[in-house]
Amino acid sequence: MSTTRLSSLLPDLSPWRSSRDFRLLFFQGAVTFFTSFMAMIALPLQIKHLTDSPLAVGAMGAVELVPLVVFGLYGGALADAIDRRRMIMLSEAGLGVLALVLLANSLLPNPLLWPLYVVAAGVSALAGLQRPALDSMMARIVPHEQMTAAAALNALRYQIGAIAGPALAGLVVAYAGYPAAYGITLAGFVLSVILCTRLAPAPPSPDAERPSLRGIAEGARYAWSRPVLLGTYAVDLAAMFFAFPNTIFPFLADELDAVWALGLMYSAGAVGSLVLGMTSGWTSRVRRHGLFVVCGAAVWGLAIAATGWFTDIRVVLVCLAVAGAGDMLSGLGRATIWNQTIPEELRGRLAGIEVLSYSVGPQLGQVRAGTVAGWTGTRSAFWSGGLMCVAAVAALSMALPKLVTYDADTDEDALRRRAEKGRAEKDRAAKESDPFPTPTS
Repeated sequence: MSTTRLSSLLPDLSPWRSSRDFRLLFFQGAVTFFTSFMAMIALPLQIKHLTDSPLAVGAMGAVELVPLVVFGLYGGALADAIDRRRMIMLSEAGLGVLALVLLANSLLPNPLLWPLYVVAAGVSALAGLQRPALDSMMARIVPHEQMTAAAALNALRYQIGAIAGPALAGLVVAYAGYPAAYGITLAGFVLSVILCTRLAPAPPSPDAERPSLRGIAEGARYAWSRPVLLGTYAVDLAAMFFAFPNTIFPFLADELDAVWALGLMYSAGAVGSLVLGMTSGWTSRVRRHGLFVVCGAAVWGLAIAATGWFTDIRVVLVCLAVAGAGDMLSGLGRATIWNQTIPEELRGRLAGIEVLSYSVGPQLGQVRAGTVAGWTGTRSAFWSGGLMCVAAVAALSMALPKLVTYDADTDEDALRRRAEKGRAEKDRAAKESDPFPTPTS
């Protein structure tokens, strides 16, 4: 392969070079993801250790669901009404407090079960508040034409944490115990808050409305009126509900007599995503991002189904890696469409709906996977969910054809947002070059 072809596959670093705040958020997110994965692995493992029940582990999804729905929608309204940097920083501080609770509970002679569910609900609430602010920040700090590249870099950052976090968490829990895992999580959130203080303020627009149910409903009406947006939400929700089996990985590892590979099972999907991310340069040149959403979700479902069919742990890990690559491809399409088409004044509220689309699905998916595993067996929970995912994606593609035909160069909303952002960037450049403009009458 020539040097030119190789360089065209490498990640597009344009957002990194053009935006200081993007670089800060990149590092902040890397720290948060890495340390959060320590707790994300340790928490279900500790519940399994205390109960030895797949239903008890799957119940985490039920506990997290209501706070995520309520605070995700309210967090979207808040992100349109107050400084987004402040929201991110306070949420990170709150997550640090919850990590401290987990640490204190793990140090008890007989750790309690109920605080684990309370913390899971609290993490879900804070994530619902924070994610709209984080997601809506991207469109403000990154140029319009660099949205796909920014989404790829953010996903790459996430996958690095998703690989290192679970792998290290398994070792830390096995050799140092739960207190060490939760202590590392706490330290990560402290560092994250420090990085957030260096971000530039992100105040709301001067005519921003106070958070209200009416404002949330306005955002929901806008999403419902846009078949492309509606399709991104529906496809992701279906894919995660039917084919998100992470909470029953410990039981699959037991059945395959491969407990040693549990950490690898959690990180295999991230490996597949990382491979795609490291060769994502070509995605910046693609304009049909709806195809990313549909095809990626279909690959995810097929790979999860295959995970339940095979008994060789090596093949299972490959299937999970392929699933991760499909999920990342779908995620790149969703993030690009969202950032290219949503108006600035609705971005926070639509980000709140986005949080529901890619978070409620996994929470419900945990409940589905744990329930099916308890009724029919662990492996059937994998293959049945994967097949239903593929069927749902096919049905949604036929019901919402505008998602499949979306083109960033011809879509009316994308063209409108590009023009608006271009005008805003020109106005900002003019103010910076002339700090004392002549008043007009």
